[in-house]
Amino acid sequence: MDIILLGPPGAGKGTQAQRLVEHHGMRQLSTGDMLRETRKADTELGRKVAGIMDSGGLVSDEIVSAMIDAKLSDMGPEVGAIFDGYPRTAAQADQLDEILAKHGRQLDHVIELEVDEDALVERITGRFTCAKCGEGYHDVFKQPKQEGVCDKCGSTEFKRRPDDNEETVRTRMQEYRGKTAPILPGYEARNIVTRVDGMASIEDVTHAIDAILAG
Repeated sequence: MDIILLGPPGAGKGTQAQRLVEHHGMRQLSTGDMLRETRKADTELGRKVAGIMDSGGLVSDEIVSAMIDAKLSDMGPEVGAIFDGYPRTAAQADQLDEILAKHGRQLDHVIELEVDEDALVERITGRFTCAKCGEGYHDVFKQPKQEGVCDKCGSTEFKRRPDDNEETVRTRMQEYRGKTAPILPGYEARNIVTRVDGMASIEDVTHAIDAILAG
């Protein structure tokens, strides 16, 4: 089963994709991860990607399509794909359909994790991590058991991502809406879009996605 997982940054896509990998043996195809992996490879495509990224250029749709094509060639037909961060435009959506058809596949579900923007701002801006072991915490939802001391390793140093601020989060939301708006109508016309409450607990979101895949 091949699916697209949609949702703005902070909606929990990464967490849910990881659970799908662990519980269903699916493969997460994230464009960011694929670009970094391709760049390291000593291949013609790898050198091309490295040159574009080093010069600050944007990687073309054709290159992204080539990477996805290569990934699907390495996967058996029994392994489902989770597309994360792709497609972002109607043209990319058309290209994905062509690539899948070439491999005898089709898109089964487009699952969007819906979020409340104000609640998402609170969720993201409150995040902080242990500077030593990386354990995650939150100002409201998950404080260390002993104030100022990491539960996992006992370190007293913590850090926050500089881009976890309200202005950046709201900009990301706006960008997400702008990018996903063009691709949804085509998928909705095929009746393969399902929306899930991304503000629910991680377990509830997982159960909702499992129910969609089992449906």
